Amino acid sequence: MSDIIKINSVTEYNNMAGQETLHPLVSIIDFAKVKPFTFKKTQINLYAIFLKDIKCGNITYGINNYDYEEGTLIFISPSQVFGIDSNGEKRQAAGNAIIFHPDLIHGTSLGKNIKDYTFFSYEVHEALHLSARERDLINDIIEKIRYELEYPIDAHSKTLIVSYIELFLNYSKRFYERQFNTRSHVNKDLLSRFEKVLDEYFASDKPLVIGSPTVSYCAEKLFLSPNYLGDLLKKETGKSALEHIQLKMINVAKEKIFDTSKSISDIAYELGFKYPQHFTRMFKKEVGYTPNEYRSLN
Repeated sequence: MSDIIKINSVTEYNNMAGQETLHPLVSIIDFAKVKPFTFKKTQINLYAIFLKDIKCGNITYGINNYDYEEGTLIFISPSQVFGIDSNGEKRQAAGNAIIFHPDLIHGTSLGKNIKDYTFFSYEVHEALHLSARERDLINDIIEKIRYELEYPIDAHSKTLIVSYIELFLNYSKRFYERQFNTRSHVNKDLLSRFEKVLDEYFASDKPLVIGSPTVSYCAEKLFLSPNYLGDLLKKETGKSALEHIQLKMINVAKEKIFDTSKSISDIAYELGFKYPQHFTRMFKKEVGYTPNEYRSLN
């Protein structure tokens, strides 16, 4: 296993890239100005956003590989391990990166809402693919941040830089929604596979052994991150992944309730509930009746 480089500060990243540090908490990297180097796996305890202008090899993120194509935008959160497989060869990258320390956004609206930008937890194969027009807009924001970094630091620097980063992320949110829409046929196939995962789960002994299915379990079976699966389902159906799972549980429960040889407690355990009263509470909330009332009505 190759060694993993650990980066804890913006200055460390700038030093690795051979770039001057203009601000201790944020940096814009122009890879065209970075000398060719061998890409290695890196754990970066910073927020990082990479926009590549050319194909430059396979990037790994966690245990997955992704063919890093032109116009791809990838978001990496602190502590993630990533890297590009260059097979030991030195390569010249192209494109830009925004690197910023979590301290930059502490006490700001972005700091309070950073968790809402769920694409920071997506897997690399769920990257954002930009159109030429979108890429121009993104590059324009990058240039505005670069201008602020080259301007002498004053009382307005942090506010403006954080505002531009927030604008960047808001546009990225919009572009991800566009990507969900333009890949609707792929998403519908994914919905079918998601339903199949749930059907197979409840047809097995997994609920009894490991409990109710989780979003993480379903996402793993579909080779997606939980956040990406949740965002895609919300966009396609208006329901969260958890709501889909609960709806499936309710439908399976309704079928089981017709089997009067089983008690409500038996059904609860078969669905993965540790405590039958939790099942009763969820069923009544969703259906309007307790399981026993529903059995009597039918």
